[in-house]
Formats: sequence, C-alpha cells, structure tokens
Amino acid sequence: MRNEPTTVLRTYGSEIEARMDAAALEANGIPADVSADTAGGAFPSLALIFPVRLIVLERDVAIAREILDTPAEPATDYGEPEA
Repeated sequence: MRNEPTTVLRTYGSEIEARMDAAALEANGIPADVSADTAGGAFPSLALIFPVRLIVLERDVAIAREILDTPAEPATDYGEPEA
C-alpha cells in the first residue's frame, strides 16, 4: 500500500473493532491497515479523542464498504452431530 493512494474508510472508538474489520477485509483480499494514536496500546481510551482509522487503497473503497456493510449470514451448522 506504500506506493498507491490510500484513504480512511472508517473511524472507530476502539482499536479492536477496527482490527476486526481490517481482518474481514483482508480475508476477502482487500489490503487494510489500522492507524491508532493510543500510545502503543498503553492508553486505549485515547481512541475516544483520537479515533482509530481503518485505511484502504482508494481503488478498493467501494468493495470494502460493500463487504463491511453486508450483514453476515447466520451460521446453520454448529458442528453438532445430527440425531
């Protein structure tokens, strides 16, 4: 992502939420990065003042939004044996 234009897709009040969305994007082949000003995680409450940013390539904005805005389908198989 270093040589291509990037953009902030979303901001979060929690680094964990941002990293979960970044993982969902990366699982779908969309490179994503998280930028947080929380003193290396020492002060996570700083994210309330300085929101955590989810960053993607500009060319991936539309598909990234679609992925994050589409609700997950409920699981139908919980790994339990059928009776």
